[in-house]
Amino acid sequence: MKAIIYTQTGAPDVLQPTERPVPEPAAGEVRVQVKVSGVNPTDWKARAGGPGRPLAYPEIVPNQDGAGIVDAVGEGVSPDRVGERVWLWEAAWQRADGTAQEYVTLPARQAVALPDDASFDLGASLGIPALTAHRCLTVGDNGPQRLAPGTLAGRVVLVAGGAGAVGNAAIQLARWAGARVVTTVSGPEKAKLAQAAGADLVVNYRTGDPAAEIHEFAPAGVDIVVEVAPNANAALNHDVTAPAATIAVYATDEPADVSLPAFRLMYKNIGYRFVLVYTVPEAAKRDAVEDVAAAVAAGALQAGEAAGLPLHRFPLDRTADAHAAVESGAVGKVLIDVA
Repeated sequence: MKAIIYTQTGAPDVLQPTERPVPEPAAGEVRVQVKVSGVNPTDWKARAGGPGRPLAYPEIVPNQDGAGIVDAVGEGVSPDRVGERVWLWEAAWQRADGTAQEYVTLPARQAVALPDDASFDLGASLGIPALTAHRCLTVGDNGPQRLAPGTLAGRVVLVAGGAGAVGNAAIQLARWAGARVVTTVSGPEKAKLAQAAGADLVVNYRTGDPAAEIHEFAPAGVDIVVEVAPNANAALNHDVTAPAATIAVYATDEPADVSLPAFRLMYKNIGYRFVLVYTVPEAAKRDAVEDVAAAVAAGALQAGEAAGLPLHRFPLDRTADAHAAVESGAVGKVLIDVA
């Protein structure tokens, strides 16, 4: 089978095509014929590596997310799953085998049923972005712990960077759960994408008075912030949050450390929570997978430009270019056509 591997960290050109044997699923695993592989920022960062970070395995296939069809099962897995359309999550987390290959084996629970009316493109766009968004929306002390229609009714959610993959998923999930959603973007083109995703209010943070616009939209304040740039957005967040709000941070900007006005946050009982989807507690991860699957089944999660998430496609042999596109900040979702 065709696969993309890297045997050393570095620039995208360390990604090389190769031929590998088709793997056999072990007990508790399924084998999936991968149709589409999705690329996330953590995929290129893992490939790029860093000082003192040797490869965990001699040979690694990149990419956490994907979608395809179960074509074989291991011992203990129902044979009824053969032929099932699925979306995949965390295929390469603490494993050597991601989704940039024609077949991948992985634990059965990491291959989630994908409805017939949901495209493989959507399936490959879920995984890391949607699970991260779910955790950000449910990590606060005031809940909810699960997402479903009505669980965020009466809440106001602020999504920083609503044109990004996590931002897009957060907008769609929050709206599905009944929240009113405001998002910040850097320009008119990204504003169109955030509006397509379903945001009630889109604020260009480079023009006008973002805090005033948000206060007018939510006079009592924002209840949940889904945050991608905690330093750049700190002043705005501290101004517009309601008492006992949660600021859920899932990425970092410069500087990497965050300095907080302790007394101001204490006075409002604001909670900062930091989210890395890979190390989310097991029960919360299971809840997130189930809720995201329910949102997909309900048609509440979509991909493509009409849903505010433009798709950028590459063939398998151009996986290096796909990684470079994500690394350079491509707006939308970068996908690799595997099959």
